[in-house]
Amino acid sequence: MEVDPKRFLDDLHKLRAFGASGVGKGVVRPAFSQADIAARKWLCERFAQAGLQVEVDPMGNVFGLAEGRSLLLGSHSDSQPEGGWLDGALGVIAALEVARCCDGISVVSFQDEEGRFGGLTGSSVWSGYTAQEDVDKTVDYQGLSLLEARRQIADMVTGPVSPEHFKGFIELHIEQGLTLHAAGEQIGVVTDIVGTREVEVTFEGQQNHAGTTQMHLRKDAVQGMVAYISALNERFRNVVTPTTVWTTGHVTVHPNASSIVPGKVSFSVQWRDADADRLRRMETIVRETAQDIADQAGLATRIGPMWQLEPTPMDNALRAALEGAAATVAPDAWRKMPSGALHDATNVARLMPVAMLFVPSIDGVSHAFDEDTAERDLVAGLQVLAKAAHALTGKV
Repeated sequence: MEVDPKRFLDDLHKLRAFGASGVGKGVVRPAFSQADIAARKWLCERFAQAGLQVEVDPMGNVFGLAEGRSLLLGSHSDSQPEGGWLDGALGVIAALEVARCCDGISVVSFQDEEGRFGGLTGSSVWSGYTAQEDVDKTVDYQGLSLLEARRQIADMVTGPVSPEHFKGFIELHIEQGLTLHAAGEQIGVVTDIVGTREVEVTFEGQQNHAGTTQMHLRKDAVQGMVAYISALNERFRNVVTPTTVWTTGHVTVHPNASSIVPGKVSFSVQWRDADADRLRRMETIVRETAQDIADQAGLATRIGPMWQLEPTPMDNALRAALEGAAATVAPDAWRKMPSGALHDATNVARLMPVAMLFVPSIDGVSHAFDEDTAERDLVAGLQVLAKAAHALTGKV
């Protein structure tokens, strides 16, 4: 049986309706929001209609299980606070369509991939990388704990799902970068997923009056942060490559008032690279630079616990199946490429062979309301996934 592109696209748009932002095709569907919970209940219905056995584990990961040991396909269906309609959702709906047409295919939508309560949280717990009781203590930026959030789905939970059900995992995703779109190509077969590190850096100085405290007497925490970011850029210069990235993406200033010299600032520092040794060298620079800047500016500093994921190579056999399918569906319009974004496949790789497949993101845009991909490229991704799944079923 062939996959049905129209049914696939219709289901993609139906899933987008849960949390539709009203701005273009944007979606607001953070993990455990009402929109996310409603979407997961809808997915349960669709999985059941496809003849799959529906299971929801305590973390909220939604599975549609085929009979016997099977190949697992899927991604996640939660979104960023302001997200696009395809990020994660594409992989879930494509997996569902393939499962309708190919025996031995199971489907998953992992929970909280986007990190409301950490990062790749659902797959991290499922893979055993983090313990449920530990992440339950995590709170979002509004102070809600994961434990409290999980209580909202208690009526959906059926119990744990064993990784022993599965022979391997393939995740279809939008690229979230410009490479494929700029080259006019339709398919990227992922070679490896970069590793990442993230810490929270805090500088504490002296809160004081903004009008009467002379500049040379100030212990301004925000000025410390600005000097730190500039110094970090300079010190990374001889360590990084053109594909290494680092970001300060979340900042909290206290007391955050225009007429007060800020006495405290906390900010995230995240860095990503495919080389584990380079990640370690960057960590040393992150830590040493914080202390150097604090000493120079008369500030106190501390660095919180480090969240990390190691670089993850894709499985050769699964990759070969995707490459063969890509050559058939999109001859001369596909490439092998690394993933600079993190994905649930990183965690699942601790349990079984994994592989990933990309389709283009128009203008390289993602994590934004105007994220989009041409329909022909969405369908090409579905067809590559289906052909690879047919080739691998029972042979992984």
